[in-house]
Amino acid sequence: MSSATANPTSAARRRAVLTDPSYQAFVILRTAFTVAPILFGLDKFANLLVDWPTYLAPWINDIVPGSAQGAMYAVGVIEIVAGIAVAVAPRFGGWLVAGWLAGIIVNLLTIPDYYDIALRDFGLLLAAVALARLAQHYHGKR
Repeated sequence: MSSATANPTSAARRRAVLTDPSYQAFVILRTAFTVAPILFGLDKFANLLVDWPTYLAPWINDIVPGSAQGAMYAVGVIEIVAGIAVAVAPRFGGWLVAGWLAGIIVNLLTIPDYYDIALRDFGLLLAAVALARLAQHYHGKR
């Protein structure tokens, strides 16, 4: 006859993992890099937070087909996909977000007066790399 209660050893292990500061950091980063890209991606269609096309460097606007707003629609889709990738496969999604942020940084460094945002995004890139590394560590340990 099987018991409905959990094995005390596995429950203690689970509790130990949940109280591990590095695992908590992994969960925080995974949550943030799931939610933020999805929300910012959705806002590319609404422009509620900011007028997103102003963040597109003129040289990029010149090479992409269509308007700057049309480019932001594509950016929004990519960001939503990146957020979903972090939720489903953080080992891959973390690197995807880091790469995407690198592209955003290059874009911002070519627009005068956006260097502070590029610096902020560099910090986010480092956090995305930390997420990918932590995901590698915790893969299969849950």
